[in-house]
Amino acid sequence: MEQSMLLTEIKAYWTERAEGYSAVNQEELSGCQRGNWSAFLDGRIMEHFPGIARRELHILDIGAGPGFLSIILAELGYRVTAADYTEAMLAQASLNAEDLSDRIRFVKEDAHKLTMPDETFNVVLSRNLTWNLEHPETAYASWMRVLKRGGLLLNFDANWYRYLFDGEKRKEYEADRRKVAENAMEDYNIGENFDRMERIALKMPLSPLDRPDWDVELLKGYGMEHVLAERNIGDILYSEKEKINYASTPMFCIQAVKGR
Repeated sequence: MEQSMLLTEIKAYWTERAEGYSAVNQEELSGCQRGNWSAFLDGRIMEHFPGIARRELHILDIGAGPGFLSIILAELGYRVTAADYTEAMLAQASLNAEDLSDRIRFVKEDAHKLTMPDETFNVVLSRNLTWNLEHPETAYASWMRVLKRGGLLLNFDANWYRYLFDGEKRKEYEADRRKVAENAMEDYNIGENFDRMERIALKMPLSPLDRPDWDVELLKGYGMEHVLAERNIGDILYSEKEKINYASTPMFCIQAVKGR
């Protein structure tokens, strides 16, 4: 499969955003998010694999970006592979990992067609990626292929650009922007190239859909078991600034298990 023009456009955007997005990850790593995510991920993974040492569990962080989740998981003692399609993001992830970089395997991968062997990983997880995929159903199938039987899938995402298609969501989104300004906070939705990402989002198949309902139905259709969607997971994981920025776009967590 040749790289599509849309994928080329997406890669160019995130290549240019790599340093700026890395700064966001660095802020998260120095704030309450580090502890929030560490406790949440460790709890979910250990609950699913009781009695198994962390070093024996191999985790794929797909769409790892500047490395936020990979760093947290390596810090906890898991075996981590950080995969991203953008070389600049992987370079930033390695820098952000600092002394942990030698405990993380950094690989360039297309989320739609992973090259790893079947049933390689105990856990496959992702954050803020699926909304930005040209063929999300193909990507999910690829993730399931590399997940071991009995393995755990965790996907964190949101309806990031639903407001481009829904008038009521647009009003809620604009109310968020006013609330951020009233609190004299940094607005994560205003900045260099933001209009460019909106133009890309208009082409993304998931932007107008009701999620996570779409994901749940797809995963059940693919034969995944114990499929669970938790809305507003940001109430547990976000900082106060994130909660205000993203009030109209709550983060959800999709959890599922590959049948044995």
